[in-house]
Amino acid sequence: MSTRKVAVLGAGSWGTALAALLGNKGCRVSLWGRPEDGIEAVMEERENRRYLPGVLLPATVCPSPDLAESLRGAGTVVLAVPSQAVREVAERAKPLLGRRTLVVNTAKGIELRSTLRMSQVAAEVLGEEAMERYAVLSGPSHAEEVGRQLPTAVVVASRNKRTAFAVQDLFMTPSFRVYTNPDVAGVELGGALKNIIALCSGIAEGLGYGDNTKAALLTRGLAEITRMGVALGGQAFTFAGLSGIGDLVVTCNSHHSRNLRAGILIGQGLSLQAALERVGMVVEGVSTTRAVYGMARRMRVPMPITCAAYRVLFRGQDAVQAVGSLMRRRRKHEMEEIVRSTEGW
Repeated sequence: MSTRKVAVLGAGSWGTALAALLGNKGCRVSLWGRPEDGIEAVMEERENRRYLPGVLLPATVCPSPDLAESLRGAGTVVLAVPSQAVREVAERAKPLLGRRTLVVNTAKGIELRSTLRMSQVAAEVLGEEAMERYAVLSGPSHAEEVGRQLPTAVVVASRNKRTAFAVQDLFMTPSFRVYTNPDVAGVELGGALKNIIALCSGIAEGLGYGDNTKAALLTRGLAEITRMGVALGGQAFTFAGLSGIGDLVVTCNSHHSRNLRAGILIGQGLSLQAALERVGMVVEGVSTTRAVYGMARRMRVPMPITCAAYRVLFRGQDAVQAVGSLMRRRRKHEMEEIVRSTEGW
């Protein structure tokens, strides 16, 4: 199974960073992007000044607006488009894929109209047989730092261990460490759900709240992520790993995070639309909040932080009032499982 030529579909910040990483490793990389996203400028300047300024593309990377040319001869295809575009791009790519082509998804989100995970979207489009060659790459990995080759650790998940090992070998470099995990659902959900908490972390920062507030949000947010993640088929231990707490910590604290930046602007009083326009790139947590709010209600999974985020983003609730409602909820145990196993409680 040849992975020497890699097609990266999506020339945003993350797609560009991965193309540079693989190109610097010696792979022949096609970086596909749309003209409206500035791919012609990337071709001319060998730099994505719009989404990842300061990172020069090596000669082994070929930016292109031609999807068919980008996919021709590729042993691995990396989907680096926003989650709401995965279905469309996968449908366009499907007739151009080889029978043994590996597909690596990096989008962190839930499809809004179907509430499916990205691997479930891929299965619908590409077919169940293709899922033996499907993997998801996730973890705490801001494009700005990966592009500068700063030490980063991520996780790749696949239901086929040969696929997981092949993707691990492809992406591993001295500055980019890749672990493997068979829990596709858990890795996908950790990467998607943490964006909701990151939005909330930004709102809290925009309101002027402190470190105590952020620590509480991350801790109770992780409890929500794990609760919903397990309900949707993930393994609880996965959420203590790189795609869970690792990604949660970096996304809730780094100003590279679009979700954090959008949340700060909302906390400072901007509308959702104005905040998104100011950030200028896709903020995955917005669509994920809408999708997961509906899922939590249908499944009766308690997610108070997510519900509060939904009311602020889509119902116009004042953020200070939303925080007050969370703080005044009825008293409860921190860990119900511990209480149930402790005699006398």
